[in-house]
Amino acid sequence: MFRRLLLVCALALGVATVTPAVTGDAVAEAKSKKKTTKAKSKTKGKGKGKAKGKKRVAKVKLCETKGSGKKARRRCSFVKEFQGHGVARSQLRTEPLERPSGDVWLRSPNVAGEARVNIYKEDGSFDEAALATLDELFRCKRTGEVRAVDPRLYEQLSRISDHFGGKQIELVSGFRFAERSSSRHYHASAMDIRITGVGIKEMYAFAESLDGGGMGVGIYPRSGFIHVDYRAPGEPSYRWTDYSGPGSSSKARGKATKKSPGRNARAKKPTS
Repeated sequence: MFRRLLLVCALALGVATVTPAVTGDAVAEAKSKKKTTKAKSKTKGKGKGKAKGKKRVAKVKLCETKGSGKKARRRCSFVKEFQGHGVARSQLRTEPLERPSGDVWLRSPNVAGEARVNIYKEDGSFDEAALATLDELFRCKRTGEVRAVDPRLYEQLSRISDHFGGKQIELVSGFRFAERSSSRHYHASAMDIRITGVGIKEMYAFAESLDGGGMGVGIYPRSGFIHVDYRAPGEPSYRWTDYSGPGSSSKARGKATKKSPGRNARAKKPTS
């Protein structure tokens, strides 16, 4: 009987001794797993944060063929869709612009109109009737709204016409009433133009030479036109190359309108 009592006590002591040890290991293991899980979740969170904050730069594929015949090689590369920069004062025109002839021959496919006028009267003042005729061609194609366009823009249009032999100029886009307020098109002080038979690089270079300060000049290689504008008062000159294709800006405007109607916030770098 005494032996049995000793055996029961021994077993009881054994259980009491082993059980805490096992429980301690289990707790330690559970804590270790918890720490590992927390560490993983923190790492994932950091990764997501970085990926979320990282700005994506839109790029387009550009290809060009060099050589001819069997030696012709086609090379492609990806470039930023939009490339813009400010212009140092030292790079701007310092000489005053010569007075243009005033002659403007303009065609606007958007409104199916054409005009050939001189923006000056004989006394050298602006001919308001001629300016009004051009304003009609510059009207917003989406709303039909007409605004008095900055006459300095018409003078630059005449200088471009004079430089390229008085050829007809095609107005791709003028005043845009249904546009964000940061756009110079919205303020009737911008134009997108092209001339049949004249390369846009040549047009772009000449337009740059007219800038004595406060102008924006852009080139759109894939759409085939240049942009010329007068910046808002106090804004410096700006240059850019936009590789987006025809219609891409209107699609972007449509998407943005659905998300944030109005789009009256000022753009960081007004370019159009």
